Amino acid sequence: MSPNNDITDRDNALFEAGIKLGALYHQFTGSPVNLKTVESLENAIEQSISVQPFVEDITVSIDRDMVRSNLNDEFGYCELEGRMLDVRIGVRHGSVRARVALEYDEGLEYPLMRILSVE
Repeated sequence: MSPNNDITDRDNALFEAGIKLGALYHQFTGSPVNLKTVESLENAIEQSISVQPFVEDITVSIDRDMVRSNLNDEFGYCELEGRMLDVRIGVRHGSVRARVALEYDEGLEYPLMRILSVE
């Protein structure tokens, strides 16, 4: 199979950014978390994704109010849900930088991944 020369840095940057968000979502949702461990989980997610190819920066914020309201009374923790995550990732491929996000859309009641910008 011959390479497709029509694929651009922009195509690759957006592809890589989408892969990062999908991997993050499916790797970390379901992780046990409570108010004592939420910051360390944010840091672990950031560090895990930041070592992947083409990642320039990442910020992860877990909604502490959602964690608090979902804590199991008996065991004192809950599972990380996609709706608790607010993530921003910057990916560079060649000359193109893509910024993407994962954030909860209250109207749709669903965590959505989207492109913020392509430079």
